[in-house]
Amino acid sequence: MTPLAGRVALVTGGTGALGQAVSLRLLADGAAVAIPYLDARERDWLAARVAPGDRDRLLVEPADATDVEALTAFAARTVARLGRLDVLVGAVGGFAGGSLLETDAAAWRRMLDLNLTSAFAGAKAALPHMLAAGWGRIVLVASRAVVPPAGGFIAYTVAKAGVIALAQALAAETRGSGVTVNAVLPSTMDTEANRAAMPDADRSAWVPVEAVADAIATLARPESAHISGTLLAI
Repeated sequence: MTPLAGRVALVTGGTGALGQAVSLRLLADGAAVAIPYLDARERDWLAARVAPGDRDRLLVEPADATDVEALTAFAARTVARLGRLDVLVGAVGGFAGGSLLETDAAAWRRMLDLNLTSAFAGAKAALPHMLAAGWGRIVLVASRAVVPPAGGFIAYTVAKAGVIALAQALAAETRGSGVTVNAVLPSTMDTEANRAAMPDADRSAWVPVEAVADAIATLARPESAHISGTLLAI
């Protein structure tokens, strides 16, 4: 079954651990996928995982997903090359621990840029194309760890809480337009980075990135037209 055949998805963070799982799932569902990247090593890792038959539906070009102008230009190139833009998945993110007193201004800005500004930039770039078409799916990645807001990683908490607020506010703004906006809230995901950062942790409850990708793909489908403003904990 290819529920997204003929659709085009833009996946920010599409070369990261979660982003790759999402990109591969959307390709398997029939979508064409456009991915902006900065890390050439991650780009090459993704390229090696894409099935030969899917490569003609993959557009991967350098662009900074935290830069509104750069991402807007990338979205325009996506439409020029692939003909449309139907789905946005905001999967850029990063984590840093630290209380308020332990967090300097640079760390604060980095967490906001990676987690919140990237979501804003993606939505800002993609939404005009969706509104023009009268159809769109926006899925942002927040975090289960910030509901309720937790201490000890304050910049990350504030940034991901902002993603939740952005998703719900944008869902209200787009009501009745044919565009839906939702957020997924994963708990700790089973990635190489998390395994390296927490080598002694009990990983039995960690969430596979493929499970998160499945949830995102479901929200991107035409059948999810009446789901908007939802926070899906995983």
